[in-house]
Amino acid sequence: MRIDGLFNTTVGLLGKSVDLRAKNQNLIASNIANAETPNYVPKSLAFEDELQGALKSEKRGGSTPAVTNPRHIPIRGAGGNLQSVSGKVIETPASTPGKDGNSVELENEMGKMTENQIMFNASVQMLNKQFEGLRSAIKGSF
Repeated sequence: MRIDGLFNTTVGLLGKSVDLRAKNQNLIASNIANAETPNYVPKSLAFEDELQGALKSEKRGGSTPAVTNPRHIPIRGAGGNLQSVSGKVIETPASTPGKDGNSVELENEMGKMTENQIMFNASVQMLNKQFEGLRSAIKGSF
């Protein structure tokens, strides 16, 4: 029995958000750990736009052509499905790197980490509420 359609788009979106935020948290932690490394450039995971595009594509009910070879030309405006969203690691250097070339600003990274953690926790709480609703539907108590 297939269970692909058991969970709605919200559960898929929240699950993918939790995964991507965990990856982003690791990158931010790596930036903080390398705050004293010469010539280190901080990195972050950009995934919000890709996630929104995939969500819009799923809402339209449109499917995207299969990309079976990395040399395929991507179709402009075609979003993938939620499970294919992986984000893109980008370098986020400070406007004024230190004398050793390191461009990590600890205050900025701590702010990013706090924001990411809040969004992670919110996603987990919403996902938990979705499963609580499913659990109560299974038990038959409303």
